[in-house]
Amino acid sequence: MTGGMEQIAQLRTLGLFDARVPRYTSYPTAPVFSPATGADFQAECLARLDPAEPVSVYVHIPFCERLCWFCACHTQGTRTLSPVESYLGTLEAELAVVARHLPKGVRMGRLHWGGGTPTILPPHMIARLSDAVRDVFPVADEFEFSVEIDPTMVDADKIAALRAAGLNRASIGIQDFSPDVQAAIGRPQSFEVTRDCVAMLREAGVASLNADLVYGLPHQDAARLADTVDKVLSLAPDRLALFGYAHVPHMSKRQKLIDEAALPGDEARFRLARLAAETFTAAGFRAIGIDHFALPGDGLARAAETGRLRRNFQGYTEDTCPTLIGLGTSSISRFRQGYVQNAPATPAYVQRIEAGGLAGAKGHLNTDEDLVRGRAIEMLMCDFAIDQDALRREAGPLADILLPVHAATADRFASVVARTSDGGIRLAPGGRPLARMVARGYDGYAAENAVFSKAS
Repeated sequence: MTGGMEQIAQLRTLGLFDARVPRYTSYPTAPVFSPATGADFQAECLARLDPAEPVSVYVHIPFCERLCWFCACHTQGTRTLSPVESYLGTLEAELAVVARHLPKGVRMGRLHWGGGTPTILPPHMIARLSDAVRDVFPVADEFEFSVEIDPTMVDADKIAALRAAGLNRASIGIQDFSPDVQAAIGRPQSFEVTRDCVAMLREAGVASLNADLVYGLPHQDAARLADTVDKVLSLAPDRLALFGYAHVPHMSKRQKLIDEAALPGDEARFRLARLAAETFTAAGFRAIGIDHFALPGDGLARAAETGRLRRNFQGYTEDTCPTLIGLGTSSISRFRQGYVQNAPATPAYVQRIEAGGLAGAKGHLNTDEDLVRGRAIEMLMCDFAIDQDALRREAGPLADILLPVHAATADRFASVVARTSDGGIRLAPGGRPLARMVARGYDGYAAENAVFSKAS
């Protein structure tokens, strides 16, 4: 897909560059969550898990030695390991509480450590955390363990410890290699350090590598991003994620350190995203959804080809586990019955665990209509189409509550959305940048006072 003037004019007319909408990594989205649904609901959902179905487990490590200015995640800075070790003890206590509610025989199909900076953990803490998780969640026959890795905070000993714990997929944070861009976002990270990190991971036997890039950063232009993309491709990753920078200083105070005047404009952001995407696809990567890319043969590409692609809080995934159990401050658990988020602030999270309970602070109980709308949105975000027949097979006659939404969507976006023979919709290739905007039409909730990122 090119970012030509004609396409940009069409997207501008349809409102892409003015829209702020959710990323739809869940439905309903987190701003809808309510304190009325918390730890009691969490306990009930855990107790009703089917041991025959493996679960995914996410562990949040909120600590960073440096707080990157562009980041809006729940993180906190530290120069010592003392608070990290204390937090690790709280995670172990949370695991013990979770274990009390689990049926016997629940196994883990996926494990992901995110942050923050999971690689702030020294080798002995890596082993300790891995053992604690596995004591509660023995691994299933098919098991994937992925970790978000900061190349400036990792060495051969840490990688060896992660590999011993079962690491088989690594996600490397890069964002941009330009020194000017890095200085503007408070994240110095040389190409050489990143290259050495990749070499250590490959040497350790980690077969799958993902690289994360961000477009729309301050002082980022076509030449700088093109250089970054070329350097990233030289690292031979298996998959790539290309995220748009969300400037939300009202939510993340550190973003106030970023000079708004240095941010590229809306149409410039779009051109940067297209430049990177076209270079990736020319290099043999398949475009996956709105912001991922994978080599043919990679699990993500196979999932997209076979209709098994899914979307969760980490973005696009081939993970088909119906349950995601979030551990640590701010983590969100997904159950068939709904969502529960642990207390977002670390002190509140610690207080709940020390009191002997679960950490769930707010959440959402799904209705049957939520499940239909959520699945439709996931189809749209993954496949750029809503398969109405498939919805009917999953939800029965209730699926047809969306028929008026399909009609309204096709009317509003007539130039890029077509009706399909089963009554669903499909986005034309030129309209795929509008996927989040189109998805918003299927959202049955108006999150009051919520401010979302730019659709572009």
